[in-house]
Amino acid sequence: MATGINRQIEALPGFADILGDRETFAASDEEAGFGNGINKWFDELMLQSGMEIVPSLLLGLCLFFGLAVGGVIFIIQEHVLTAALLGFFGSAGPIVTAVVIRSRRRNKMTEQLPSMIDELARAAKTGRSIEQCWELVAHDTPVPLGDELMDCARRMKMGEDLPSAIRDLPQKTGLITLNILVTALSVHQQTGGDLVSVLERLSETIRDRLLFLGRLRAATTGSRATAVLMLTLPPMIITFFSLRDAEYLPKLMDSPWGQGITIVAVLFEVIGSLWILRILQTSQRS
Repeated sequence: MATGINRQIEALPGFADILGDRETFAASDEEAGFGNGINKWFDELMLQSGMEIVPSLLLGLCLFFGLAVGGVIFIIQEHVLTAALLGFFGSAGPIVTAVVIRSRRRNKMTEQLPSMIDELARAAKTGRSIEQCWELVAHDTPVPLGDELMDCARRMKMGEDLPSAIRDLPQKTGLITLNILVTALSVHQQTGGDLVSVLERLSETIRDRLLFLGRLRAATTGSRATAVLMLTLPPMIITFFSLRDAEYLPKLMDSPWGQGITIVAVLFEVIGSLWILRILQTSQRS
């Protein structure tokens, strides 16, 4: 008669070493530079969007869409310059899609955050340990926030302590508000105290912060819409005239004045886009 032994694996700190590293492009946080800054932004985009694909695959999709759009335009108009320009715009399609997915995922987790902390406080009232409360709340919280909480719970099961398991949670979700939760739980883990009172005050603080951010976004809706229009209008105009007249860009680039004005316009557009995107990214942090 076959017999089996149902034995629970004991959590050991050494188990945490088997966690796989994700694919990244940024060198390090200490290394400065424009290129490394772009790589860091791309790494955060892939991490916070929740897309279950490797970053190299998304870059491959950008190349595919760029070649596809550029190839179709070249077949229709038979102009290399127009095809290259529109192919460049087409290659940005997967990146724009990832940005939209990240924004929607972040907004969904922001809505789930206050309820999650309230449930964590109710679980702490039952006398369970903070690790048990975290695992219970992680099972009850819907996606996408529940997936991130479950990842932290799995790390704790594999031997990591609570501060180490939840340390990267703000970066993985893109919610700066989670820094308050991570700091409060880490300090409580070291010093002790009334966990229920800490969580209830934390929930009230986060609700007030989210209410303020909501009012701020409502007050700046017009400014942000104008900024987005400023970013998208020039490429749309160039695309319209290029599709309407295949000789538009070649005629413009044949003139020295046309070349100079075009280069200056592109440089100003890039600088303005980076500036506006940085302002929008700062205003959307929650």
